[in-house]
Amino acid sequence: MKNILRALLISAAAFTVVPAAAVEGVAFVTNVKGEIAVDGSPRPMLMSELAKGQRIVAGKESQLAVMYIQSGKEYVLKGPDEFTVGERGIIAESGMPTATRETAWRPGSRVLVQAAQTSAASIRMRSLAPSKAASRPRLEFPTQGTVATLHPTFRWVGSGAKASYELTVAVVGKDEKPAAKAKISGTSHRFAMALDPDTEYAWTVSAGERELGSAKFRTLPVPVLLDAEKRRPGDKGEFTDRVLFALFLQELGAVQEAQEAWGKLALERSDLPELAGLAK
Repeated sequence: MKNILRALLISAAAFTVVPAAAVEGVAFVTNVKGEIAVDGSPRPMLMSELAKGQRIVAGKESQLAVMYIQSGKEYVLKGPDEFTVGERGIIAESGMPTATRETAWRPGSRVLVQAAQTSAASIRMRSLAPSKAASRPRLEFPTQGTVATLHPTFRWVGSGAKASYELTVAVVGKDEKPAAKAKISGTSHRFAMALDPDTEYAWTVSAGERELGSAKFRTLPVPVLLDAEKRRPGDKGEFTDRVLFALFLQELGAVQEAQEAWGKLALERSDLPELAGLAK
């Protein structure tokens, strides 16, 4: 996984406290539960970096998962115990062996993702009343960036309970007949045919003579799609694998799919408010 962008949380930057000087990380946090302190500071943020020599204190029944950037090896630290971050592994003060897990993730560069750390901010964002625009007819997915599938499910907000719609999908720059077309009574549709890889598409939805909206998106090249499918964890896969896959989608430009993945994780782990910030 290359170049996991710091811009992941530009939308949540207003709620994030950024340290004055970033550490030179050798590992990063992939999961945290309970009372954890790093160099005396409580509860590290998900995806925050750890540097060689930092000390970790895990309280009773607490747990911290740490992944090394170069090897992709994940260490699971369980309390009560104290640990030191080594250059290539975690050293437990108790002398007990630390549980490890080999993973398929091999970040090729520094990973520094500053997630929203204020739970109150996430709660406030989630509790905001939906705007009137949220109920207006509009296209929902896919409306930006890329999609990590050749069988996307097109979704939109309709104009009425009994309305019928016409969905049209066309290759951008081609004037001939649309690539796909369908008449639908609901507000979502998945074509049986596969879209072409590495292609830009435009799609529109109409209700009678009224157009609800139009949007563009791009499919990924075949090698990238195959890699994404190979990496995709199941719904009951390891939490850290699902976190890293959401980051992988973000890196691919599949922004909306990444947000959906963050949203599922946020529902599962309300104790990590930064997940809710990433889902926005």
